[in-house]
Amino acid sequence: MSFVRILCGVACLLLAGRAFGQQKPVCPRPVPGAIVRAPAELRSLNGVLQADFSLRSAVDVYGLTDYCYLDREGAENPALRVNPGDEVVLNLRNELPPDATGSPAHVHAAGMSTNSCGHGPITATTTNLHFHGLSIPPVCHQDDVIHTMVQPGDPAFEYRMKIPANTPPGLYWYHPHPHGFSERQVIGGASGPLIVEGIERANPDVAGLPERVLVLRDQLIGGLTEDEEDPSRPSLDLSVNFVPVLFPLYKPPVMPVRPSQKEFWRVLNAAADTFFDLQLLYWPTPDTQIAQTMRVVALDGVPVGPAFAAAGRTSILLSPGSRVEFIMETPPPGMFAQFVTRRYNNGPLGDSDSYRVLANLRSVTDAPELPRLPAAPRPAESRVFEDLISLHPARHRQLYFSEESPDPLHPKKDISYFITEEGAKPKVFDMNSTTPDITVRNGTVEDWTIENRTTESHAFHIHQLHFQVLERDGHPLKESALRDTIELPYWDGKAAVYPSVKLRMDFRDPNIVGTFLYHCHILEHEDAGMMGSIEVRPAAKKTTRVSRR
Repeated sequence: MSFVRILCGVACLLLAGRAFGQQKPVCPRPVPGAIVRAPAELRSLNGVLQADFSLRSAVDVYGLTDYCYLDREGAENPALRVNPGDEVVLNLRNELPPDATGSPAHVHAAGMSTNSCGHGPITATTTNLHFHGLSIPPVCHQDDVIHTMVQPGDPAFEYRMKIPANTPPGLYWYHPHPHGFSERQVIGGASGPLIVEGIERANPDVAGLPERVLVLRDQLIGGLTEDEEDPSRPSLDLSVNFVPVLFPLYKPPVMPVRPSQKEFWRVLNAAADTFFDLQLLYWPTPDTQIAQTMRVVALDGVPVGPAFAAAGRTSILLSPGSRVEFIMETPPPGMFAQFVTRRYNNGPLGDSDSYRVLANLRSVTDAPELPRLPAAPRPAESRVFEDLISLHPARHRQLYFSEESPDPLHPKKDISYFITEEGAKPKVFDMNSTTPDITVRNGTVEDWTIENRTTESHAFHIHQLHFQVLERDGHPLKESALRDTIELPYWDGKAAVYPSVKLRMDFRDPNIVGTFLYHCHILEHEDAGMMGSIEVRPAAKKTTRVSRR
């Protein structure tokens, strides 16, 4: 990709705005170097959040397809803000044009179904919604993505669900999950944050702090095919609240901040395929660069334990789908500062996630005032960190990521991706299968060891629940944090032991009874088959012995 393409593209964006005058673009995007602005918001009122979403698409000046959710007021991908116990009623209308790409469809057994959750094959313009991180039932009209398919032209599909009263306060998110085409819609921008309020009650340190919500996304590089990728360049462009970070145009977004004050940042990795290794870099002098401390308050929507919160971190790795919430301090007036992502090595078969500046922080006294969290939190009502280590696992399982390429000379072409339980035969995920890959009992916890037997990185994610990391590469961890997504570094092809994590999976919540998914959250891999299904069956009934005399 050349500088000419980017500069022409930027010019076209500016000229298009003048040429069309009052005509509003379908999925508007800021220009490079723009100020990072907070997402629009929809808040619950009297215990109910009502939203009407239209999923639309538009082709930009680079020939790339952008996707967006527009609410009834025309706001794009708004942040949904709810309280534990609230009801969410979201009507989703699929206004994508019928698929004219010739993309092979995933024919689903539900195509013959007469229920209200889906019909027809899954194509590039089929959609649905996944509420990532929430423990809500995996059933029709709540958080089912196996059978729910909304086609272009269908009547608005109603999602109606209750945020459980024990939901930890923190950052979650929503995005489409049509198997085979999730990456296409997410990488085009179809995603948004979902915030469960009350984190100041779980951690009073954030009470009264200014709040900043940042959504990190990735995007295809226009005019560059996968065969033309260069390991010395990034595989994908990035954006911060839709302000583009384009390669090789060095014009980062701008983030005005008020000097020398603590802020509470909520950062969502809504990228389809990109790992972010986040740092805040300040320059007290032109020759002195200092990585700033970030004090983590929550991971993947769940407030962390005291030990995790007490440890200051100068970098935070977010795999695709992960979230982090932390306290930081803005630079003094006039100090040069940047929010960056460091290079992450995905391995020889993985994407190139190179070092990039995500935003230049401009420390000025007249920066816009941010909204603040409640200053005087009520007594703790929300569930705080609940350690799983003391619980006894009902079973231990071993799963592994693996890949298969038909052409050794071109190992990145036509790869088949698998996630398999040890003892089973590797297979790509089959939407038509009626037999779950794993069955468990509600009310139990299990220990799962996940290995990466490939030469590229992966990100393990499971729907409906959280887990605790017990070990990494066989070494015990004392991590007082729960997650729903975890990175697995690549195997070097030589080591006798594969990279691995041991996780304690929490199947105790009665809300999660049903069938749902686990997969690699690099959506290119998930779409290509690196996914499995799990059925959580009702808890075994306790029997009472009757004494006979």
